[in-house]
Amino acid sequence: MKINIYYGGRGVIGDPTLYVLKKMTTVFEELNVTVERFDLYDQKNIIATLPQTIKEADAIVLASTVEWHGAGGYIYSFLDACWLYGDKDKIQNTYMAPVIMSTTYGEKEAQLDLIKAWATLGGAAAEGITGYIPDVAALENNSGYDELIEKCAENIYRAVSQKWTTLPVSNRVISQKINKTKTGFLTQQETEQLSEYISNEKFVTQQKADIKELASMFKGRMKTETASGDLQRYMDALKERFSPMADLHIRFKFFVKDMDKNIAIRVENADITVKEGDVSYPDVTLTIPEKTILRI
Repeated sequence: MKINIYYGGRGVIGDPTLYVLKKMTTVFEELNVTVERFDLYDQKNIIATLPQTIKEADAIVLASTVEWHGAGGYIYSFLDACWLYGDKDKIQNTYMAPVIMSTTYGEKEAQLDLIKAWATLGGAAAEGITGYIPDVAALENNSGYDELIEKCAENIYRAVSQKWTTLPVSNRVISQKINKTKTGFLTQQETEQLSEYISNEKFVTQQKADIKELASMFKGRMKTETASGDLQRYMDALKERFSPMADLHIRFKFFVKDMDKNIAIRVENADITVKEGDVSYPDVTLTIPEKTILRI
C-alpha cells in the first residue's frame, strides 16, 4: 500500500500540521505502508504535474494549516490541477483524508471544503483529523493528542485496506455531468507531458522566441509568385519529404489562409501524421499563404 501526503502549508517552524504528519507517517510505516510527501510550497512551479503522482497511490492525505482564512492557496492550486489534468478514473478509486490544523479559527470549514472538492472530483473521503493548535507545544506535551493522531492514521489504513464503502453524494452527480474528458489531438499522457512544459517558464519563453523567429523567417522569404493545387496534394508531399529524427515530438498547425483550411502535423520520432483539421496545443502555429506551403 502507498499513501501520498500533499502538504499545503508554508513549512514554517512550529507548524502543528507538520507535527501531525510526522506522527501519522510513523504509524503508516509501522503498518508497512509506503509514504511519500509532497511539500507544495517547495514544488509550486510543478504543481500542474503533481496529479500524475496520484496514479501510484492507494490513498492521499491533503494537509494544511489555517493561519488566517481557509486551507491555503497551494492546496487549492493542487486541486485545480487535479480538475484539469488528473486521471478522473483513478481519483474515483482513491481515498482522501483531510488533515487541517488551525492556529486561528476555521479548521472545520477548511476540512469540509476539501471533502467537497474531492467529492466533486469523484473521489471518496476517509476520516481525517482537525484541531485548533495555536502552539505546537500543546501537541508535543500531550500524550492523549498523540493517541488521537495515531488512531486517525490507523483508521485511514483500515479504510483503504478494507475498501470501506461510502454512500454516493450529489457532488459526484455534478462531476459526471460537467467534468468530461476533453477530446482532441492529444492523449491523456500527452496532456500530462504538456503540463510539465507549461510549468517550465524557461521552456515557454524559448518556444515563444522560436515561433517569432520562424514567423519572421517565413515572412522574409515570401515571394510574389503564386502556386496552385489542392490541400491533399500538399499533405501528401509533406509526408513524402519527411525525414525522421530521434526523440522528436512536435505538433504544427498550418493555416493556409488562401484556402481557409488547417493542416495538422504531428511528429513522433519516425512517425508523422498529416491531416486536414485542427490540432490541440500546437508547438508551432503558422498562418501562411498557399505559395509558402508549396515551397515548404
